[in-house]
Amino acid sequence: MPHKFVSMQRADRGKVSAPHPVMLAIAGDSAAGKTTLTKGLAEALGPDRVTAVCVDDYHAYDREERRTLPFTPLNPACNYVDIMEQHLQLLATGQPILKPVYHHSSGTLGRPELVRPSEFVIVEGLLPLHTKLARACFDVTVYLDTPEEIRRGWKVRRDCAKRGYTPEQVLADLERREPESAAFIRPQRRHADIVVRFAPVEEVGSEAPLSATIMLRATIPHPDLSSVLTADTRRALHLKLVRDDDAKPVDALHVHGHSPRALSREVEDHVWASLGVATDLPAGRGAVEPGVRSEPLAITQLVLLFHLLQVAHSDSLAGGPAHAGVPAAASRP
Repeated sequence: MPHKFVSMQRADRGKVSAPHPVMLAIAGDSAAGKTTLTKGLAEALGPDRVTAVCVDDYHAYDREERRTLPFTPLNPACNYVDIMEQHLQLLATGQPILKPVYHHSSGTLGRPELVRPSEFVIVEGLLPLHTKLARACFDVTVYLDTPEEIRRGWKVRRDCAKRGYTPEQVLADLERREPESAAFIRPQRRHADIVVRFAPVEEVGSEAPLSATIMLRATIPHPDLSSVLTADTRRALHLKLVRDDDAKPVDALHVHGHSPRALSREVEDHVWASLGVATDLPAGRGAVEPGVRSEPLAITQLVLLFHLLQVAHSDSLAGGPAHAGVPAAASRP
């Protein structure tokens, strides 16, 4: 099977001359927060070390053409999925691609652009985990499980401010997309190593700051937070065992939206120190927009940084390409 071949290629790191990047996928529905999460990770790692790719660029039709089609961009039939798979394979093995371009602001297709993989490749969009072959290209996979009420509010604000829609048009489009969201987007959740949900605490009410629940599935090793989860830090975060959608037990890290900044920074410093990185805690995490910061977002990005650096360290121990500033963390199974 093709996806098994890609997995074997990825496992063969250090035995070929071309360096293989660490691959992270962030999947989720439109306006779930994928780009915001990606931007903070890229800024924390540094622009010279990160290549960010949006797989929504693989839309096969522009906005005007889609008006006459029986499906929406959420449907694989509306995307060049086979080309996306091919390009993910190339990036995963350290090779450049000539990526298509879709302009969200105008809904038009642009000129293809040359993309070369850096040490870390972050792939975000609607369908990065849709096929086995695509999933085989990634070291770490994330699904953003934003509640529908919150996601719809974010989409209305974004599409009206940046894409020229009216609120009525956005809401009508959301209704049209719902069957395909249920059929193609949400099923990707079960394939993610980490599921992130930003939502207010139900007991507090919808006006409360958004908290984050980070479900850490046993498909990859996660940071040991036992030393940081104390009575003093419970106002910032706590860990509990919950049942996933498939009824299997999973660790859920809850990061409180009302956590004081000083306490959140103490937690972040501790987690960062546990990585063994000889650099200061990187800036850029937690930025929702200019001047607006989210402590749950910052800690979520820090957890993902842990996994990216952990894989890079595992590669260097295996004789693969060495990455600067890589921690002495546990290697992957």
